[in-house]
Amino acid sequence: MLALAILFGGVFYLDDYERRLVDAELEALRQRGEVIAVALGETMLGSNDDSIVVFDSVQVRQLLPRVMAATRTRARLFSVSGALVADSRLVEGPGGVIQIEPLPEPRSAYPIVDPLVRVFNWVVNWVPRRVGLELYREYSVPRADQYPEVERALSGESTVYVRGTAHEGMILSAAIPVQHYRKIAGALLLTNDSRSIERGLRIVREDILRIFAISLGVTVLLSFYLAGTIARPIRRLAAAAEMVRRGPGRRHAMPDFGASRSDEIGELATTLREMTEALWQRMDAIERFAADVSHEIKNPLSSLRSAVETAYRIKDPEQQKRLMTIILEDVQRLDRLISDISDASRLDAELLREEAVPVDVQKMLATMIDIHRETGTAGHDLMLEAEAREPLIVAGIEDRLGQVLRNLIVNAISFSPPGGAIRLGAVRRGAEVEITVDDEGPGIPEGKFEAIFQRFYSERPPGEKFGTHSGLGLSISKQIVETHGGTIRAENRKDATGRVVGARFIVRLPRIVA
Repeated sequence: MLALAILFGGVFYLDDYERRLVDAELEALRQRGEVIAVALGETMLGSNDDSIVVFDSVQVRQLLPRVMAATRTRARLFSVSGALVADSRLVEGPGGVIQIEPLPEPRSAYPIVDPLVRVFNWVVNWVPRRVGLELYREYSVPRADQYPEVERALSGESTVYVRGTAHEGMILSAAIPVQHYRKIAGALLLTNDSRSIERGLRIVREDILRIFAISLGVTVLLSFYLAGTIARPIRRLAAAAEMVRRGPGRRHAMPDFGASRSDEIGELATTLREMTEALWQRMDAIERFAADVSHEIKNPLSSLRSAVETAYRIKDPEQQKRLMTIILEDVQRLDRLISDISDASRLDAELLREEAVPVDVQKMLATMIDIHRETGTAGHDLMLEAEAREPLIVAGIEDRLGQVLRNLIVNAISFSPPGGAIRLGAVRRGAEVEITVDDEGPGIPEGKFEAIFQRFYSERPPGEKFGTHSGLGLSISKQIVETHGGTIRAENRKDATGRVVGARFIVRLPRIVA
């Protein structure tokens, strides 16, 4: 709209174009006057005094109207004394002198157009365009001293002049000396109004207005088009987002523009649909987690309640002691379960809040082995295998990656037999760093390679006390690894005969150049 406004404003500011038209009209008047002045010089008569020449008044008064009849230009001839000799608007006839006045231009044949033209001219003329012009006056008995340009012409200099009218018009004049054998006998004054100039300006303004109207129409059509292709889909997306926010359940889905549009609106719709789906999946996960937590807590609570009620009725000290042992184990199990649940529930927020830093995987594994050797885990040995010669650097949160390794090592120790070895490895695999944790346990049951990473899933070795683990360790490890942009999976290790000789957990993380 600003561009259209500038284009429309150009209608009112055509001063430079108008100035060129005025200069061209003045030059044309001057050249026409020089030709007529030469012709008038031939009509001069000599006098007794050789230094004075006079006009043949009768011949000049007949010649001027005929010469100027085909034009709208007015010609007046002044003598060297300053008196008016002839005027092309005055014609002598049988009945006396007749004044000729040019007829106005014919009006348009369309009655609807005239009022519009008048309104347009009023608006255009409302802007002041000609400031400082001398006002043109019509004298009943004109003399040369009333026109500065005529006085200069009588001194031998051709002069042009511009005056204004009361109706924002202009009167253009050109005064040319009339000579007879290089003697100045008078001055010819040609005057013309600015109708032709106004007509030229009006044509230019009409062209600009026509372009403006076409541009305005195109702009309006483009506005409707953009409203249909951009604004309306965005409003639909906003309304759908509001309904998803306020509406119950999943009855309100985001419009699917991605299938029909490949532009930014389609990308926005696809992103909003994926975001909404991710939010619903997160809400489903929270609901499932709450249900799983409720189910897992009920088991030790039920056992604890039963033991407390039984201990209240039993009087045998030995039986009461055994029940108190069960109660203590259930309380410890609840404490461990609540701690793991609390850690899992705040894991997302912590992973999104903390900044990732470069982490040296080999140093982290060596630290794990040193901690194991310092604290001591009876019957098991940790060793680092497949040590790379180049630095293996990943971007991550070192504490959380260490938590993943601790979970995997503790899990491997719990499944390995006494004297079994836990082997840790780190190698480069293309653009990733691969970390492996091997044990010498019974392996993972077939078909359970994915299930072991689910919440509260527990596949413990025979003979382990019930409730020692909450079943959240591997689930938390998977969540941490995937938040770091990596993957974690499990497989069985087999010997040459195909017998399972242990389990292997493989973690892959994106590698960065040190």
